[in-house]
Order: sequence, then C-alpha cells, then structure tokens
Amino acid sequence: MTAPLGVRILQGASLLAFAALTLQLAVGPADLDALFADWVYSGIILSAAVLCATRAAADAAERKPWALLSLALIAWLVGEVHFSTVLRGLDPTPFPTLGDAAFILFYPATYAGIVMLVRERLGGLPRGVWIDGAIAALGVASLGAALLLGPFLTRASGEDSLLAAATNLAYPLGDLVLLGLVGGVFAVTAWRPGRVWLAIAAGLLTAALADATFLLQSARGAYEEGGPLDALWPGALLLIGVSAWMPSRANATVDPRSPRVIAMPAACAAAALAVLVAGSITEPIALALLLAAVTLALVVLRMALTLSENTRLLAESRDDALRDPLTGLGNRRRLMGDLTRRMSSGATEPAALVLFDLDGFKAYNDAFGHPAGDAVLARLAGGLRECVGSRGEAYRLAGDEFCAIVDFRGEDLDDFVDRARQALSERGASFSMSASRGVALLPDEAEEPSGALHVADQRMYADKESRRRPVAAVRQARDLLLQVLHEREPDLEDHVREVAELAAATAHRLGLHPGEADEVARAAELHDVGKTAIPDVILHKPGPLNEEEWGFMRRHTLLGERILGAVPALRGVAALVRSSHERFDGCGYPDRLSGAEIPLGARILFACDAFDAMTSDRPYQRAMTHAEAQAELRRCAGTQFDPAVVEALVETWRRGPESRPSGGFGAGTDAELAPPRGRRFGGGSSAVRH
Repeated sequence: MTAPLGVRILQGASLLAFAALTLQLAVGPADLDALFADWVYSGIILSAAVLCATRAAADAAERKPWALLSLALIAWLVGEVHFSTVLRGLDPTPFPTLGDAAFILFYPATYAGIVMLVRERLGGLPRGVWIDGAIAALGVASLGAALLLGPFLTRASGEDSLLAAATNLAYPLGDLVLLGLVGGVFAVTAWRPGRVWLAIAAGLLTAALADATFLLQSARGAYEEGGPLDALWPGALLLIGVSAWMPSRANATVDPRSPRVIAMPAACAAAALAVLVAGSITEPIALALLLAAVTLALVVLRMALTLSENTRLLAESRDDALRDPLTGLGNRRRLMGDLTRRMSSGATEPAALVLFDLDGFKAYNDAFGHPAGDAVLARLAGGLRECVGSRGEAYRLAGDEFCAIVDFRGEDLDDFVDRARQALSERGASFSMSASRGVALLPDEAEEPSGALHVADQRMYADKESRRRPVAAVRQARDLLLQVLHEREPDLEDHVREVAELAAATAHRLGLHPGEADEVARAAELHDVGKTAIPDVILHKPGPLNEEEWGFMRRHTLLGERILGAVPALRGVAALVRSSHERFDGCGYPDRLSGAEIPLGARILFACDAFDAMTSDRPYQRAMTHAEAQAELRRCAGTQFDPAVVEALVETWRRGPESRPSGGFGAGTDAELAPPRGRRFGGGSSAVRH
C-alpha cells in the first residue's frame, strides 16, 4: 500500500526529530534537555502511534493488528508522559506507579498485534512451521532469561515489596517474549521476513537491548538519565511506526521444504540445550530452565510430526507409483505385483485375468479431442471398478487397455465378462465404443505373470479379429445386393452411385459425423433395392401410373427395408431406406412422417434422389438443367423437402468437388465402401416417379 503524502511528511519529520534528539543527547547544550526530554521525545512516540493508526484506518484487511500496535505505542506514550509530568524530580521516586502499568500494557498489545499480523500475512502455513516458530520463540526466550534475569533478580530481591518485585520482573519477561516473537517470525519466514518484519524486529530488539542495558546499569548504579541510551527507546518505537507504511507482499508464501525453515528452530534448540547444560553447572535460573525444557519438548513433537508426515508422503508416493493418475485404477506395475504375489503364493482358488481393449476409442479421441477422450476413459474406468467390486481388482494398463483380476467364487465367469464389456462400452449419436476381451484362467493356464498376460493378450486379439469379421460380411452383403440390383436394372448403377456421392457430401456439409455420413451413403446406394420386386411393366411404363400401379411402386421402400434388415449390421441403413420417400409436410409414404420425425439421413436421401432424377432423362420425362432442378427443390422446400437439406445440397453442388470431403464421402469408418465420383448429376421435375 502506497503511503499518502501526509504520511510521508510525518515520517520525514519524525526521522528528523529523532536525529535531533540523538544529537542533543550526545553533545547538545544542557539548557535544551527539558525541551527534548519532554516534547521531542514524546512527539516521536506519538508520531509512531499515529503512523500505525493511519495504516489501521486505511487497510481494512490488517486493521486489527495495526490498531493494536498503535494502542501499544500510545500506552508507552502515556507512561512517558506520566513520568515527565508527575514523577520527574521526586526523591525518592515511587515504584510502581500508573506509568509502570502503562509501560507494561505495551507488551500484551504488541504481542497480540504481531501475532495477528503474522496470521494475516503468513496464514495457511503447515502446523510444523508454526511449531518451528514456537521453538524459536521459546529458545530465544530461554537464552535471554539465562543472560538477563540473573542481575535483575539480584536487584529485585531484598527489601522490595511483592508488587514492586512483580513489576520489576514484568519488564524483562516482556522483553524475553518480544525476543521470542522476533525469533518465531524469522523461523516461519525461513529467514526471509521482508522489510516490514525486519523493521519491526529491529524495533523490538532495540527496545529489548535498551531495557537490558538499563537493567545492567541500574544494577551497578551506573545509569544516568539524559544519556545516549535514552535515544534507543524512541528509536525502537519509531521503527515500528515506520514499518506500518513500508511496501510488502501480502499473504507471502513460505516453502516448508526449504532448509532455511529449520535453521532458526535448530539454532534455538541448541541454545535451549546449552541453557540446560549451563544450569547444571552454575546457579540455575528456574524460568530459563523451564523455557529450555519446553523448547526441547517442542523439538521432540516437531520430530514426531516430521516422521509422521514423511511416512504419509512415502505411502502416498508408493501408492501413486502403482496407480493410474487419470482413472485411479492400478497401473501395469500394480498388476504385475499383484499377479506375482498371487502366483508365487501357490494359491489354488480359481481366478481369472481378463484383458480388455477398447474398440472405437481412437476414432472418438481424434474426433472430439484428448480432454473428451480422457473424460470417457475415466467414466468407463469407474464402470469397470464398480463391476469388479469386491471380487477382485481393476487396472488400466496403458491408453485404452484395461484389465481385471477376479475370483470366481462360484459365479459365472462369462456373465462377469459380459457385464464388464458392457461397462466398457459407450454409444452416442456419432460414435460407438465397445471392448474386445481375452481371458486367462489362474493358475491353470499360466505359471508366471508374463505367461498369463500372453495368454490373455492372444485371446483378446483373436476376439478383436472375430469382431471385425461382420464388417467384411456387411461389405459382402452390400456388394451382393448391388450386383443383384445392377443385374436387374443396369441403368440404376450410375444413378445410385451419383445419389450416394451427393448424399454423402450433403451429410458432410450438414455436420454429420463420418460414421453417420457413411450410413447415409450406403442407404443411397441401396435405396432402390426394393425395386427388384417391382414388375418391369410398371417400372418402365412410359406413361402415367394408375392408382394400382402407384400402390406397387410405394411398396418398394418397405421391400427394401425387409431385404436390408435381413443383415443385422444394415438395419440402420434399412430404416433410412424405409423413410426415404417421406415428405416434409407429412404427405409421403409409407408412414406419413413429417418434419423432424423423418430421420435426417432419409431427408438427405430423398432430396438427393429427387435432384438426380430431375437431372436425368427418364421414359416419362426429359432431363432438367441443374439450375431448373435447384429452383424446383427450393420451390418444394417446406412441403416435399427439408429446407435446410435443400440449401446444403444446393451449396454442395454449387461449390463442386472441392467442397466435398477428400477421399470420397465418409472418410474414416468405412471409406472403402464409398462409390467413385460420378461423371454427372443430371436435370427434371420433383414430381418424378422414384
């Protein structure tokens, strides 16, 4: 926080006043002693209190600590004013007085302010660091008690009253705690306290040094009022006031792993040990010995906490080394360890090693990106973990490979494998993932972990290959149906290829996933397969059809669905063929679907089929130009055709081959099924017979 102009002026004036006071106490004329002792001395302390108070008023986050420090300085000022106005000149000087109470109030207010400031600026530190601070504080206090309390206790004993002795004892004890706080702050900041803490520490140390020097001089009868020593107290308090407006980094962080963090506690623990050793040799000071003993007790506590923390971190490190970070499942190292323990123990309980490999994950990852792929892996891993449950352990080996070790426990292994495969499968509108699996029985089929993995791996790839065979079977069925269609109607060969290419390109422009675009293209290739059951006299009639003939024609979509549905992998294509003559306004056939009720692929197929029919010469009509056909499609958009599909089709045609996906339609899922590009798309009327 930047100091305002008024604060900077007050800081400068206070420093000049302190320099003048120091010069006066050292070599100044005696006739100015009263002015400096009563006014300049008190004014410096007052300015320090004002500096802390203005910081408290300007900074809501640190208002309480700076307000307490301001209160501490005001208490000191009250003690000084009481001494100057009431006690000076009295002989003998009464002791203790109200001024002593004000001086002593300085200590608890300062402690509270410093502790609150430490919590505000260094909050969130581990408890071990705070214990380090306590060790440093008590260690410094024990050393200070051993060095300072001896002379003072000698002076305070004898004829002093109990109240006087307690008051005399309060000053050095207060200074000891201040020294301890300074050591604690240095400990928790790893010897990098910053300018603010350095200024506060310098002020507190200076005050403690002044008190200690005064104590020793008084014990010897050598103290003289008005000497250079008197400049230390206002200088110490001014350092605290100036620190209020020093720039600092709020909420500083300390690395608890830094070697500097333990330097101060270690040194203070050594000091406490020295105090105990010295106390056993010389006349002991009870308070110093008590503080030293508590310091070493905290050292033992700190060592116990460190050992506990290191043990926990070691356990976590070992666990992390055996666990996949994305899914939380065991990794390959964990799997090999579990297999080794199981197989080396000679266990005879039936178990199984089941290896899974995801099919379709790479395509999903490429299409949707690695973050989405990671999310799917984590979700599938959770399903596998739940499926395995308490009967075994689940693992992720690498990439899209998963594994499980399960005990039979009388349960059907095949049932578990099926449920696990289901847990590792996921489908959406534009993707499909499943899992191939391989099983090795333990201990019957392998004597060592690598052998078990080898058996399961071989069977998993055999399963994967068997799952690929239906794709070849689908391709063979499609080729067979196309060949039958071409033999029945040779003229349809160009038509179905051209419609398939245009439908795939339009589907691509509408944003369909490559797999969906492939399905639309296959439906376009096979949409006329039902016409193989239509009599030639109807199919090639040069004139208009009567109602009975139209009835036959309208059955070809149902016949096509029936033929294609006989191949399970073509049932999606069969559904598109069934709806390939549904109109957008609901007046189509066979189900009179409308709008979004019609599958999007069927809407694409309907528009592309009509466009090709309009631009081709037929027995019952002449070919339209491309422009005429496009105009006719737009005229019928909203009634026969989906307007969005019409616009995508027209734009696809207008942009030409360069707007279509490279490598043919549907590159990715089954690109080899794509027909070659047609040489033309043809020109006619939307009222075509198709």
